This record gives sequence, structure tokens and C-alpha cells, in this order.
Amino acid sequence: MNSQSLSAFALSSRAAVAAAMTALTLTGCANYFGMKSDKQISSPMQYESSQSLPGEDGQWPSLDWANQFGDQQLPRLIAEALDGSPSIAQAQARLAKASSYIETSRAALFPKVNGSYSWTRELYSANAIYPPPFGGTWFSENNVLASASWDLDLWGKNRQRLGQAVSQERAAQADMQQARVTLAASVASTYNQLAQLYAFREIARREIANRQDIGRITDGRVTAGLDTNVERQTAAGNIATSQSNLTDLDGQITVVRYQLGALLGKGPDRGLQIAMPVLTTGDTVALPNNIPADLVARRADIVAARWQVEAAMHDVKEAKAEFFPDVNLAAGFGFDAFGWGRFLTSASRQVQLGPAIHLPIFDAGALRSQLKGRYADFDLDVANYNQTLINALQDVATQVSSIRSIDQQSGDAQRALDATSKAYQLAVVRYKAGLSPQLQVLTADQNLLAAEQTVTSLKMRRRDMQIGLIKALGGGFDATQTGLVVPADAPASATAATATAN
Repeated sequence: MNSQSLSAFALSSRAAVAAAMTALTLTGCANYFGMKSDKQISSPMQYESSQSLPGEDGQWPSLDWANQFGDQQLPRLIAEALDGSPSIAQAQARLAKASSYIETSRAALFPKVNGSYSWTRELYSANAIYPPPFGGTWFSENNVLASASWDLDLWGKNRQRLGQAVSQERAAQADMQQARVTLAASVASTYNQLAQLYAFREIARREIANRQDIGRITDGRVTAGLDTNVERQTAAGNIATSQSNLTDLDGQITVVRYQLGALLGKGPDRGLQIAMPVLTTGDTVALPNNIPADLVARRADIVAARWQVEAAMHDVKEAKAEFFPDVNLAAGFGFDAFGWGRFLTSASRQVQLGPAIHLPIFDAGALRSQLKGRYADFDLDVANYNQTLINALQDVATQVSSIRSIDQQSGDAQRALDATSKAYQLAVVRYKAGLSPQLQVLTADQNLLAAEQTVTSLKMRRRDMQIGLIKALGGGFDATQTGLVVPADAPASATAATATAN
């Protein structure tokens, strides 16, 4: 066989070997074939709510919703709480931490340049690998090197990591807004509880006066021989019971003041400085139109859950990019020499160039396991979003239904109060005139007390439900005004979200 034949045979052999190795590599490469998710985020319109949440041309709550209750102390307390509460500070810290991840992820998209310098003084052994004049002599080595590297990110792994960090930051921003809404509603609800206790205290004070009047009438009847000492002691016991109730209410008022102080992020003494509430009924309750569709941008918890889905989608895409080869470019330039005399000369130059390619071929299923976990996170976040949406619609419907029910009860309760008030007045007149026994006037007094407490409780509960409805409708939050709406180029529908995550 001549030399040309040998060369041709060698070339064909190398080509065959190369082809075989390529085929082996491709068949053995890690892949994500067959892995996907069929979970979908729900559209708010797919949940039937037209009967429970009919459009009534109402307005969405504004950020100054507390002003509607006519007590200027309430919005000031809410502002103080939002400014100084540790819960808000915690949310802000979580947001700052999420923002730091964006900077870290963005840095991976750009080349990195490093510089180094080292100086080494070394005595080389005379009996080792370096012969004289190096062996047995001290030498100084100077080394300076500037190096640069760049991950080309051909498959978008680093870009997906950045997208995930951005989505997490948006979720943290929405979480902070939700914390603000929750805190404001908690301050208002606790303030309304304080108002209720003061209203009960006023009823208790009037009850003491009524029972003292009955006691004086009883004293007169005992003197006239119409009643006995039994009725006198009964009247005295009722007065003492009412005074005990008043003392109990004073204790409850103090406790609620302490709670308000804590909500404001202050000590308990701050709660003692709060003036007595003078809340009014508030605005008429009327639902906005298009609640299911618009609620997703008005509830911060829904917005946060949506951004969590976006973050999970980026995580899935990043995990899929791990299956493809990484290509890195690296270069370095510097000087390396013994001593100082020739350190910065052209002969001491050192140059490093070279790409690096990393291809996962066999990893015992580690990458598939990682992708499986990312899909599980995606499915969990989709389920959390859907559940958050369902809970939000249920929350609004529950608050509205409770308000409507209380409105109906209030009319009956007020009529009952009017009737029992007249019955009490008549009973007092008859008892004073000696026409009826003490038991009748005491019964009328007890009925009047219960009726007054019922009317007051319904009034305070209605206002508490109003505050709950304001919170359920987002408490003035609007994602379209805060830049937290999911971008138009991101999957907005359930089908698109699933397709991009597959």
C-alpha cells in the first residue's frame, strides 16, 4: 500500500472514529425529554360570581379610605403605624434582599476582569531539580496578570436567573404593599373595637343611673310600706353589678389601647394617649363593576402570587438551559520574571487565551431531578395563585353578605330598642305610682339594656365589616399605578404560561 493509500485510510479511520464518538456523546447526553407541566393559572372570569358580586357602580377604595369615617385621629394613627411598625420594616428588609439578588444576577451577564500581583522570595534547593546557578540561590519572582472571562450565555441560563430575581423582587414589593394594607386595616379595626367599648361604657353608665333611680324609688316604697327590705337589697345588688360591669369595660378599654400602641410600633403608653374615638357610619357600601376581572390588579396578595408564578417559570427555563453546553471565553495578559531587571520587558510577557466548553453528558439524573423540582415549584405556585384568587373572591362576597345581613338586622333591632325604651319608661311610672311590683321594672330595665347593646353591637360590627370589605377590595392598592402589573410580553393567560414552562 502506497503512502497516499495509507493517508486516505488514516483520514477515513479518524473520520469514522469521530463520527462514532459524536453519536455516542449525543445519545449519552443528559436531556429533559418528556418532562413538562400541565398546570394552568386560572382566569378570574372562570369563577362564577355575578350573583354574589353584582356591579353597583361603586368606587374602588382609595389610599385615604380612613377619612370616610369622619374621625381625623384614625388616618393619623394609620400613618403613624405605617411609618414605624416593625412589620413594615421586616417587609422592607425582605424587599432590599430581593433587590440585591437582581444586581448579583445581572452581573453574570457581563464580562469579568480581574487583576493580580504576587511577589515570591524563594531559596531553591541545591539538591533538587534546579541545577546551579539556580540551585542553592535565593531568587525573587514577580508576577502581574490581568485576566478577563465571559460566559456567553448562549442558552439564556443567566438571563433566566435575572428574570427570576426580578420577579422575586416584584413579589416582595407586592408583599410589602399587602403588609401595609393589612396593618392599616388592623389599626382601623382595633380602633373601631375601642369605639365599641366606649359605646358600651356609655350604656353601662346610663344603666347605673337607671338602677340608681329604681333604688331611690324602692327606698320610698319601703318607707311607705309597699316594698320590703328584699326589694331594697335587690336594687342595691343591681347597682353594684352595673358598677362592676363599668369597671370591667374600663379594663378592656385599657387593653385595647395597649394593642393599638403595639400596632403603632410604640410602647403601651402610646396607646393611653389616644383620644376617645368619634367614628361615623362611613360611605355607602356599593360594589365596583368588573370585580373578578379588576380584582387581580387591586389585591396585592394576588399580584404577589402572580409574580411568584413568573419567578417559577424562569426557574424552570434556567434548569432546562443547564442541559446545554456552557461556553466561556477567557484571556489574560501580564508579566512574569525572576528579579526586577527584566520584569516589565517584552520577553517577560505572558498571554493566556482559550475558550472553555462544559457539556453535561452523564450526571446520574441530577439535572433531570433538578428540573423535576423546579416543575414541582411551578405547580405549587400556580396552585397558590389559584387558591389566592378563590379566597379573594370569597372574602369580598363574605364581607358584602355580612353587611347586607347586618343592615336588615339593624332595622329590627332599632324597633326593638324603641319598644323596650317605652316599656321601661311605663314600668318606671307604674312602679313609682305603686301600680306594679319591682320585678316588672327590673325586667323592663334588663330588656332595655340588652336592646341597647344589640343596636350598638350591630352598628360597630357593620363598620368592622366595612373595614374588612375595604381590605378585601385591596385597601387602595392598584398594581397599574405601582408598576407591578405582569409585563405584556410575559404569559398572561393560563395556556401561555403552561406553554412557556414546558
